[in-house]
Amino acid sequence: MKTKKTSPPILLTAQSHTASENKATAFPIVGIGASAGGLEAFEQFFRHVPIDSGMAFVLVPHLDPGHASLLTEILQRTTAMQVIEALDQIPVEPCCVYVIPPNRDMVIIDGALQLTIPEQPRVRRMPIDAFLRSLAKDQQENAIGIILSGTGTDGTLGLRAILGVGGFTLVQEPATAKYDGMPSSAIQAGYATHILPVEKMPEALLIDAHTFIAHTEISTEPKSVSGINRILMQLHSITGHDFKLYKKSTISRRIKRLMSQHNIKDIDVYVQYLKENPSEMHKLSKELLITVTNFFRDPDAFDVLQKDIFPLLFDDKPDNYVFRVWVVACATGEEAYSIAILLRELMEEAHKEFGVQIYSTDLDDNAIAIARAGIYPFNITQDVTPERLHRFFVKEETGYRVKKEIREMVVFAIQNVIKDPPFTKLDLLSCRNLMIYLEPELQSRLITTFHHALKPGGVLFLSPSESIGNYIELFTAFNRKWKFYRATHTAVSNRAISALSLISTAGSGGKAIGYFMDKRKETNYAELTRQALVRYAYFHGVRSFIK
Repeated sequence: MKTKKTSPPILLTAQSHTASENKATAFPIVGIGASAGGLEAFEQFFRHVPIDSGMAFVLVPHLDPGHASLLTEILQRTTAMQVIEALDQIPVEPCCVYVIPPNRDMVIIDGALQLTIPEQPRVRRMPIDAFLRSLAKDQQENAIGIILSGTGTDGTLGLRAILGVGGFTLVQEPATAKYDGMPSSAIQAGYATHILPVEKMPEALLIDAHTFIAHTEISTEPKSVSGINRILMQLHSITGHDFKLYKKSTISRRIKRLMSQHNIKDIDVYVQYLKENPSEMHKLSKELLITVTNFFRDPDAFDVLQKDIFPLLFDDKPDNYVFRVWVVACATGEEAYSIAILLRELMEEAHKEFGVQIYSTDLDDNAIAIARAGIYPFNITQDVTPERLHRFFVKEETGYRVKKEIREMVVFAIQNVIKDPPFTKLDLLSCRNLMIYLEPELQSRLITTFHHALKPGGVLFLSPSESIGNYIELFTAFNRKWKFYRATHTAVSNRAISALSLISTAGSGGKAIGYFMDKRKETNYAELTRQALVRYAYFHGVRSFIK
């Protein structure tokens, strides 16, 4: 008797992410931030932008909140494009310039500008960061960020967010800026795609915009597919990172973007260029790794974690209980430290000290080095309350350093979650904004790995753009909006994993999930933990952690 062929469950991302992709405009939106000396830079910029660029421009200068702005009128004399002082809910259109009004915060949602009255005092506001981060979230690869003359560090984290979604960034050459504080901050942080004098920026924008628009639809022609596959093979050979099961759209767009930076139009030429320039290969690898996060990302989700999830997980636990957390794809560590801060607050509120083990891992060695150092730019004031800044951070010359008591709660380690064995017996597993970049097959492998890693009743914490999809036998939803799921370990869930393993093994030449799960059973988790702690002690000098 023939059995009906069954397809493995597909992990579907949440509607919020799909909707965001669908509603992204068909033209690039350029967010431009400036402070002192910005007027002169704006005028220089728009003198060289053609009226038919096909792009929209949103300007976020630091304005005096107590005075009306003349910037709109001044710039209208410089450009033939329409220059508009932004209104609440105004849709952004191509070949138009929008200027933030005085004493307003501004973000972009669904391609429309949203204005609010600032809640924070002026000294703590970072309006450029706020807008550019919203631009990255709303427009994804269509987002472009520019930082011009100004003092301070506003805009640095905004450029980081844009690069993280595959966008494009320009920073004014500091020697040409009237005030070089903001450009220098972005450059030193490594978030500038190009560093140029203002008058050269429009040309670079047009090249990138035309390249991106030409490749909005991912090419399926044999030459393009073959070229990308050869690049991925080279990446795997040189860096050890296997990107085969990353989404082809993400890979293709980021490769095309790097090609445009070198004015290379033929993918075969770029393949040869990579062979001759190993540094470009490592640059491409870093480009494909997602290292964008921030403290308390999605604050409402962290409120749920603090008020609902932690009390649930700590209910009826003995005094000597050790709470185990794994933060997957932690990037530069902000999320791991955020969880550690919540746990420390919980202990202080309960007047009780309990054991905490937070394992925080990522494939990017540079990101892990930043996480271990625990030093973050002054801009984190946008995400961390003054009370938490005072309680858990030390202000230093270059930024805010996480206090030792919080750093010692977290073990940072380099790990490839796709092929390395997982941590186990976890109470909480956080993996946010990784699976949206992976093909369904790899998403499926990870979701079953996460189930295996969690204790019965342990909680999986995903991003608003992700979900468990069809894996209802493995998890029950605790909070659907903020994507908290409890692991279900029953006979039904075990049968579901076994069936999935057989299907995946048959469909992948006897490897994939079946192989992956067998390898997990052979892993010495105690040894993995010991090794992670040894690495932690080496970098931090916390010898007392090693038993």
